[in-house]
Parts: sequence; structure tokens; C-alpha cells
Amino acid sequence: MAAGNWNLTSQPVLPGLFLNFVSAAGSAIAPGARGVVVAPVKAHWGPIGQFVEVTSENAIKELFSTDESGGATAYTTLYFSLLGGAKKLLAYRIADSSAAPAELVLKNGEASPEEVLKLSAKYSGQRGNAFKVTIQPNLAVPDVKELKLYEGNALLRTITLGNGDVDAAVAAINEDAGNKWIVAEKLSDGELANVSGVTFEGGASGISGITNADYIAATEAFETQDFHVLTLDGVTDAALRTSLVAWIKRVRSEGKGIMAALGGTFAEDTGADAVNKAIARSVAADFEGVINVGTGAVLNGKSYSSAQVASWVAGLIAGQALKESTTYAASPFEDVTRRWTRSEQEQAVHNGVFLLVHDGRRVKVLRGVNSLITLQQGQNKGWKKIRKIRVIDQINADLQRQAEDHYIGKVNNTEEGRQALISAGRQYLQSLAAEGVIEATGYDVTLDPRFYGDGAVMRPEDDQVFLTWQADDTDVMEQIFGTFYVQ
Repeated sequence: MAAGNWNLTSQPVLPGLFLNFVSAAGSAIAPGARGVVVAPVKAHWGPIGQFVEVTSENAIKELFSTDESGGATAYTTLYFSLLGGAKKLLAYRIADSSAAPAELVLKNGEASPEEVLKLSAKYSGQRGNAFKVTIQPNLAVPDVKELKLYEGNALLRTITLGNGDVDAAVAAINEDAGNKWIVAEKLSDGELANVSGVTFEGGASGISGITNADYIAATEAFETQDFHVLTLDGVTDAALRTSLVAWIKRVRSEGKGIMAALGGTFAEDTGADAVNKAIARSVAADFEGVINVGTGAVLNGKSYSSAQVASWVAGLIAGQALKESTTYAASPFEDVTRRWTRSEQEQAVHNGVFLLVHDGRRVKVLRGVNSLITLQQGQNKGWKKIRKIRVIDQINADLQRQAEDHYIGKVNNTEEGRQALISAGRQYLQSLAAEGVIEATGYDVTLDPRFYGDGAVMRPEDDQVFLTWQADDTDVMEQIFGTFYVQ
């Protein structure tokens, strides 16, 4: 369904629910509907150009492996997002045109052997080059052959092949539900010869040739998915960041409530001008849909850049209950790569830098701010808070879903139909008030007086309905002031 912003002079063409949020219109949220992070990754294993749901560290190892040599990024990116608490994590592996699966061709046992079977790694990547195959008769049943698949010296799978006939072998390998590593292709008739420890070769991960264009192409696929926070895999290229910010601005204007968590390089985080570098990234973005992480962190003795830590921030934002704030959220890190002074921390808050600080006991988030610095028309300082934007995005998503499922194209645009729509809107706000996410009084949904009644400045078309929504959103305590009188 079409969605996004609207204005009187350039009204949308497509049917849909179009909402403008301004500071006088409060914010509210229906809990539990959000929490999806999407991340492009580079890896030596796993499907390319597909969305894969990752639910655990073991799933990362199985789907993409832990190997981060040669520019691979999947393990750290996905592990940090899970560590942050993402309710759902979608990984999207990117690769260049050189990506290829490792392969092994087997022959028959004739006096003049011929190639009869090709084994290919299930996915492109250099991981497959570590696969080895042994085909030998079963010790207990000599008439039955077995294929043993190894990764290095570790046995991955044993597959029974029958008498070694190629057709039977292909069926056994490809139909084995527990086989997650190889696929078989018949080349010609015959019976497989016995082999011991023969290795796959030719696997290529397709990492070295990845360009910004590959990331931009990935964002086109992201638009087809329902997600809420995007993070990169530690990439810090300024041109890519600029393109990504422009993309975030566009899709948000079209009604897709997503945010991006980004960061900088290790050198930017720790250099003499680290504060200015971090602030400069926020100034360049200056947008409520972009979170600019300003400091790197240390986990298990290893230092990570703010661009890498951004994936943890994405998981934190997505994983929190929508009534929570990221302010003072505890982190798993043991230290930050640079400790900002009090005055520098104040600069961070004023200039849209999401900062992690060490308070002497633990590493925590300083304040849950996005990169918005310059308020636009209709915005107030609440737009600089991540929580506020998540609330707005959820309202937009909830109301779009309700309108699409129950009203657009289904209810006549009569007084009775409009009142039914208003009644449903009030019930929605009532549910938010009951959850404590908006004030229990003062909320309402009415027909927009600019378009209805004696004071209307213009009349709606027959298929248009104009509403006003009012609510006073709640917030968490972030500053507590007191006066202590000492006798």
C-alpha cells in the first residue's frame, strides 16, 4: 500500500494512508510489533543475495562460519546485533562476480576411469576448499558404500550411497536432509571408485571486488522486507554513507519507518580529532532516521570500531520494548576505545552523536539521541530522541496496517463510514493509553476542520478522508533535579 507524507499542493496519486507528524501531534505505540534488524555481510559461506534469518551464535557459525579472514564480516556484525538484543535478525550476504563454489569431480573404478560425478559446495566461498571426501565400503556391510565428508579433520556427515551407482549416489546426497554442505550432479553412468581424503578446490568468496554499488544494490532488496533498523558490516566509506543517508531519507518519506545505525573507523574513534570527526558525521547526516555511533568499544580484550559497534546499537534499538529508552542502557563491553571528557560528552549530546561511556563501573549508552541537529518545520527537540522516532514509526505502521486491512477500498466514504474510522482510531489510542505510552486524557481523533464544516478551506474529493490525531506521549526519566536542604 502507498504511504508517506502528503501536502495540499501535491497530493499523492496512489490509494493509501498518508500521515504527517508534527510536534503538536503526540506520539504513541502499540507494543511488540517491532524489532527487526537487517545487515549486509561479507562471508566465506552462505547464500548470496538472499535474506537469512539468524537466531543464535550457532546459527551464524552454521550459516556463514566464524572465519573473518580476507575481509569477511558476518560473524562480528551478526553476533553484535544478537548481543544487542534484536528480536529478529536478517542477514544478506553480498559478493562480487568472482564468487564460486568449491568442487570435486569423482571417477568410476574402470581400467580407463571416466568422470561420473561432480560434487559442489552448497554455497560459494573459500570455506568449501577445506572439504574432503572419502568413499569406502561400510565395514559391517561391504556391499554398501559410504561417503564421509570432512572439513579439515572434522567429520561433517556420513552418507550411505548403496552399491556406489552414480544415480543412487546423487539421490542419496541430494535427498539427505542432514546434508547442509554439498550437492551432487551426475556426469555419466558408472559406479564410484573408492577414494580417500580427496579435497575440493576452486571455492572463492567474492569479497575483494565488492564496491559501494553492491551495497546500494542491496538496499533495493531491503526495500522489499519488513524491518526497522539497518546496520552496515563495519563499512565506513564516506561516499557510501552519504548514499545510504539519502536512501534512508527517501524511504522514510515514502512511509517506511526504518532507521540506520552507522559509525566510523578505529582511527577516527581514537585520533586526536575524534570528537570533531564524530560530530562531522552527525552534521553530514543531520536526520532523525540515522544514528551516528561515536565511539568504539572493547570486548574480550579486542577493540572494535564505532562502525562495528553500530551493529550492537542496531540490535539494542530493535530489541528494546518500545516504551524503553536507550539512555543509560548497559552494554556487554568492558571498555571504550576512547573515553570522552565531560565537556566532550556534552558536545556529543548537542550534536547528535550516540556515545558509549565508561562510568567507572561499566560501559553504557550516554543518551539515546539520533543525528538530528537542525529541527525542521513541525519538529521539536523530541525528534532528536531515538525513542520518539520509534514511537512515530510504530504509529505510522499500525495505522497503515489497520487502514489497509479494514478501510481502504472496503468502507464507503459516508458520514457513517468516517465515524467508524474515527471510532477505530480512538480505540487504538485508548489501548495505547492503557499501556501507559500516552497520557490517559486528552487524546482524540476527529475530522480535520480545515476540510469539514462551515470553516473548511477546501472540500475533500469523494474518495478522501482528512483526520487529525491528538495525543500526549510519555517519556522516561532522563534528568532528575533536586534541591537538598542541609540543616
